[in-house]
Amino acid sequence: MNDDTSRRVNRGRRKLLAGLGALGAGTLLPGCDDSISRNPQVREALGSMEKLTRGAQRLVASRQSLAQEFDKSDIAPVFRANGTTDPQEPEYLRMVENGFADWQLRVDGLVNRPLELSLAQLREMPSRTQITRHDCVEGWSCIGEWTGVVLGDLLDQAEPHDNARFVVFHCADHTYGRSDLYYESLDMIESYHPQTILAYDLNGDALPVANGAPIRLRAERQLGYKHAKYVMRVEVVESFRDLYGGKGGYWEDRGYEWWAGI
Repeated sequence: MNDDTSRRVNRGRRKLLAGLGALGAGTLLPGCDDSISRNPQVREALGSMEKLTRGAQRLVASRQSLAQEFDKSDIAPVFRANGTTDPQEPEYLRMVENGFADWQLRVDGLVNRPLELSLAQLREMPSRTQITRHDCVEGWSCIGEWTGVVLGDLLDQAEPHDNARFVVFHCADHTYGRSDLYYESLDMIESYHPQTILAYDLNGDALPVANGAPIRLRAERQLGYKHAKYVMRVEVVESFRDLYGGKGGYWEDRGYEWWAGI
């Protein structure tokens, strides 16, 4: 990335995070919410940053360029939880009660080898640990240490079809009690990025329910709303237009940009 593009990206990112935070506590509720998605300032900021950052990352920066990683001394004492923090779906509560002993992650869709993996099996796979910063669209950031399986390794086991374009993450929670379940998606480039993991540990301990147990997505080059919690299924698709609202994510269906690169 040349110096001019780098300055534009950094300036745009600072403007986005500072600007969204400056909208004030009266607008920003605990967790991303519909009042934010309806705010024209937020939508304009997200739209302009979507064009800048996606262009910069895709056309100039390396596909494998890494998000900044930090030292253990930078880790927040408590990693802030927002959005859904205590899902009340009966099936999820049953799994919490038994420590997710019978939970299984499904990996299916446009793949040659669909997978069903227990939490124990995921923990037996090669893992990655990374200390990274979570940047929320609300304007706050928090640093934590995440350990989990690299998503690309799972995809390699499942063998995506040649026409696979996106990976969709189906979750267990109905955000704010609404009827549709939370979901998110990434393109294949971000899905195969080395820092894109399905995390089962936070700061050296099993992922707490408030932060997305048993596993959550960490896509470190994306804003926080892309980091789906309570992941139950990973589906490989050619298009997400027929899924839910057709925009590729819970908040995208409500006006957020699909691309949330930082």
